[in-house]
Amino acid sequence: MSSVYLHHIRMKRESKSFVDSMYAILTAAGLFEGPKYRLSGLSGMAFKFTVHERLLPLSVTAYGQWGLEHGPAVDNLGLLTIWDGGRTRHLTFEHYQKDAVNWIKASLDRGLGVIHWIPEFGIIHGYDDDDGVFFLQDGWSQEDHIVLYDNLGLNFTPFWYVQMFGEKVAVPLEEQVLESARLAIHDWHTPFKTLPNKDIASGKLAYEFFIGALKSGDFDEGGGRYILDSYRYARQEIRDYLSEMQTLWPEIAEAYKYYAELSGLIADISFEHSGGVSAMKDKLAAAAQLEDRAIQQFSKLSVRYADPSRTIETRWNTHSSR
Repeated sequence: MSSVYLHHIRMKRESKSFVDSMYAILTAAGLFEGPKYRLSGLSGMAFKFTVHERLLPLSVTAYGQWGLEHGPAVDNLGLLTIWDGGRTRHLTFEHYQKDAVNWIKASLDRGLGVIHWIPEFGIIHGYDDDDGVFFLQDGWSQEDHIVLYDNLGLNFTPFWYVQMFGEKVAVPLEEQVLESARLAIHDWHTPFKTLPNKDIASGKLAYEFFIGALKSGDFDEGGGRYILDSYRYARQEIRDYLSEMQTLWPEIAEAYKYYAELSGLIADISFEHSGGVSAMKDKLAAAAQLEDRAIQQFSKLSVRYADPSRTIETRWNTHSSR
């Protein structure tokens, strides 16, 4: 029987929970260097914006099928990644659960933490075979959560998810930035990521859902606050990321200007601020226009360069962002 506890991994909640988890794991392992906003930008995670029609707090993490969303994000960092997840009601769950216990421990033995849906996303940074437990961090508390091997994946949501990282290859920065722009284009122009359900909107349509909920008055105010805080922080990340990358192409510099203006516009919007909901609606509508102009700059950049991953294997029904 053995145990591992990775003391050097410390998660802090600031960004999306997946980004916070990934940043803690990768920086501790020496697989990423730089500020968190750069990781959020390069991975494309900063651009993900989803809103439930009633502003439920689940909006912040309901940006699609997680593996399909996180896979391209991690690929753009040049990292090998393996994930598993699904619904705990499936009859095969216990078999996948047992397999996940083994490869999570193997990752920890190599000194690499593992992302886990708590919910929201957190990190597994240790295990103890004698007690049959994993040690988790949620980024909010300094105290660990304890999860039995037999309870891995079980939570108050219907879903379970775990993801590990492997070796890294070097990807030129220009390629990473271009791909992050293409990921942003895709998210902006994909209205629904959780089909067949259409109660959660993505990208451009997410703004309409947010404004529509405010107009109707039928919304979860606590969820609205959380969505707003996450949205504001992500747009600041995008602004800082593009500021750093704006010398690469004129289109990135133009997009940076729009996001800088957007960040200033939404800096003080809240449910308590002067003007309240009415002012929020107006500013969100203006922010949507600014972001649309920024995405148009990304599209101008994208069409100038070949995109083999989306255009060669068209049988996979994926095409270059336009």
